[in-house]
Amino acid sequence: MNSDLLIYVVAGEPSGDVLGGRLMAALKRRTTGNIKFAGVGGVQMQSEGLKSLFPMEELSVMGIVEILPHIPLLLRRMNEVASDIERLKPDAVVTIDAPAFAHGVVKRIKGRDIPRIHYVAPQLWAWRPWRVRKFRRHFDHILALLPFEPDWFESRGVSCRFVGHPVLESGADRGDGIAFRARHKISTDSTVLCCLLGSRRGEINRHIEPFRAAITQLSQQTPNLICVLPTVPHLSESIHRLAAEFSVRTVVLDDNHEKFDAMAASDIALAASGTVALELSLARTPTVIAYKMATLTYLLGKPLINVAYANLVNLILNRPVIPEFLQNNCTGEKLSAALFALKGPAGKDQCEAVAPALTALGLGGDSPSDRAAEAVLEIVQQMQ
Repeated sequence: MNSDLLIYVVAGEPSGDVLGGRLMAALKRRTTGNIKFAGVGGVQMQSEGLKSLFPMEELSVMGIVEILPHIPLLLRRMNEVASDIERLKPDAVVTIDAPAFAHGVVKRIKGRDIPRIHYVAPQLWAWRPWRVRKFRRHFDHILALLPFEPDWFESRGVSCRFVGHPVLESGADRGDGIAFRARHKISTDSTVLCCLLGSRRGEINRHIEPFRAAITQLSQQTPNLICVLPTVPHLSESIHRLAAEFSVRTVVLDDNHEKFDAMAASDIALAASGTVALELSLARTPTVIAYKMATLTYLLGKPLINVAYANLVNLILNRPVIPEFLQNNCTGEKLSAALFALKGPAGKDQCEAVAPALTALGLGGDSPSDRAAEAVLEIVQQMQ
């Protein structure tokens, strides 16, 4: 690699900023610092030396209705990023997740001489697979988080490489459960349930009733049950208010710094489906997964879904190692029964059964960010 390698990195939301920051750090290690960056990112990417073209927060808009007022600004930002790329002529462009913005940027870049890499393969294998045409048209390479994704994309004409799932770098397997129980005065004979309602207000509103009912029923069979509720600052007030209505002692964690300690301290967990489910598997916490969508969203989306399971561990293993209770099956009675079963040998069995899935996701090898950095550098070399 020459000493003036320039990589243009674009992230559109906080999770992408974390991935971008790790990728930049890995690229700096692999090039012994002989690399420069430009693009759009948040705090994590800026801490690695990026001067963001504009505040990344302008792109962090979700929802069809919510995005409408922001469309003129988003279109203008797409044009600005594309123009900046053409001006700088970087050795590669790496867009991270946020596929709508990523597509909008790369299709505005004139010519095909700059390698275009998208980090985080979209889950087209799960729903709306026809969207692969846009990725084949706009990107040269995709970096995948899941081991079965390269075969899916390659068979459809899109170059794809597995780099591993970023949850492996989260620290979920390094929580200190003993210290957590000591800090919160939780005795060794207490049963701790880690309850994760979701990261969005709508998810919390849909899950609170069945989750609370499950905890109430479980407490009738489980003396000294304590419920721990990790949350994030913008939802803290709501979670505190809801926790006050629980029938057992609750410990609300107002930010993420204690989340992995809480997982390590927990005997069982009840969680909304998502990345947190992988974190719990990595923490070796026996888990029940649940999820409820808005009824209309579920009815419209169900015909488009092509997978048997919601949980990635179950998908990889192709069997329901982690109990899933989705939509109408997400009831207090069913969740309580599944949680109670995990207090016994079934909980230990689950922790052992998830191990092959975690290995398939990349556990035990190079970190996902190092693999991603290696892939980016190899792609640049091949296309020079």
